[in-house]
Amino acid sequence: MDTVDKKTRSRIMASVGQHDTGPEMRLRRVLHKLGLRYRLNDRRLPGSPDLVFPRFHAAVFVHGCFWHAHEGCKFATKPSTRKGFWNEKFEANKRRDRRNYDTLFEEGWRVLVVWECSIKCLKDKELDDLGAEVAKWLADKERFAEIGTLVKVIRSSLPISRIEPTRHREE
Repeated sequence: MDTVDKKTRSRIMASVGQHDTGPEMRLRRVLHKLGLRYRLNDRRLPGSPDLVFPRFHAAVFVHGCFWHAHEGCKFATKPSTRKGFWNEKFEANKRRDRRNYDTLFEEGWRVLVVWECSIKCLKDKELDDLGAEVAKWLADKERFAEIGTLVKVIRSSLPISRIEPTRHREE
């Protein structure tokens, strides 16, 4: 049961922004501090990546754990009402993300996904470490990577799990 009426819930959900989110802004600040320059939300590219690094031919998406259904994340809760609607919504988001990544790969772009949970609870020093991991990935040749598992794991060592779909592996 929802705590607000349908009209209020609709207004609340409509106000959720797609750009300049808290996690995105924190990541942008630390990358800028490292001297990295980027374009924002380039609509010419599939999925309109949050950050585009033309020099590295790389696109970075800062995904919200809820909206993109981050597997195993405590922030990726599922609403208890209208389960069918929400399951289809989350699955459609995942399919769209995968389609965007595939198109970017076909166009020669590299893709990094940074999950909200990898940024949300970090202190400044830890955020600097995360920025260094992103910079390291940019300088590397990996075509696809994700940063973000459980916040606890990220705080201890900031691992970057390099997960590349089989069809995109370079021989």
